[in-house]
Amino acid sequence: MTQLSVNVNKIATLRNSRGGEIPSVTHFCEIILNAGAHGITIHPREDERHITKADVFAIKDFLISYNKSKNKQIEFNMEGEPSARFLDLVSEAKPDQVTLVPVRPGEITSDHGFNLLNASERKALEPILSKCKKQNFRVSLFMEADTSSYKIAKEMGTDRIELYTGPFAQAFDESPEKGAESYKHYELSALEAHRLGLGINAGHDLDTKNLSIFSRLPFLEEVSIGHRLVSQALEDGMEKTIKIYLKVLSKEN
Repeated sequence: MTQLSVNVNKIATLRNSRGGEIPSVTHFCEIILNAGAHGITIHPREDERHITKADVFAIKDFLISYNKSKNKQIEFNMEGEPSARFLDLVSEAKPDQVTLVPVRPGEITSDHGFNLLNASERKALEPILSKCKKQNFRVSLFMEADTSSYKIAKEMGTDRIELYTGPFAQAFDESPEKGAESYKHYELSALEAHRLGLGINAGHDLDTKNLSIFSRLPFLEEVSIGHRLVSQALEDGMEKTIKIYLKVLSKEN
């Protein structure tokens, strides 16, 4: 079964928009894991617009306690740019998986994968990846469905790639037929990655509709989903919440 790692950035975004501690990121981590998810993903950006440095260690401590009490091994996945700042953070937090993601200043969300044919991009990535491997982190690189640099990724010591599924999701939003056509490129990419000995993760705008296709991807080990999962949770849980509030207000409780 493909593992589901839930990205809780959006919970932190909602909290930060108001200040204080509500909603609690660790409380929602517990709800998510009790529902059966296999892992927690965070992307602590330098501007701390969602996950903060304090959150990183609060979640780490929560997962240690949760694993011990439930006798489980929930995976902790940290995403971030290849930088000294992020390396220092993962070196202290010690996640199970480090997903390195190219970041453009001012971007709203991750919107492209690494191009390892670009010498300057590869040069910036190499020392960070090497140091992560020396600390025995499983390293995944955020990559496009373009096999041209997968061999380079493997030679650099990468364990897995995370396929950037934004283009697939956009195609599927236009029509399931266009989504199915886009999926074919990802299938070929997955087969080539597996042939080279790379594990395969995927993420970005995946949801219950487009996963009807994408979940069939050969050798898919893990999906990391945040924005659309949280958005759907708001919709699916709103009716129940309204009824609870109305019951309290009716004084019939």
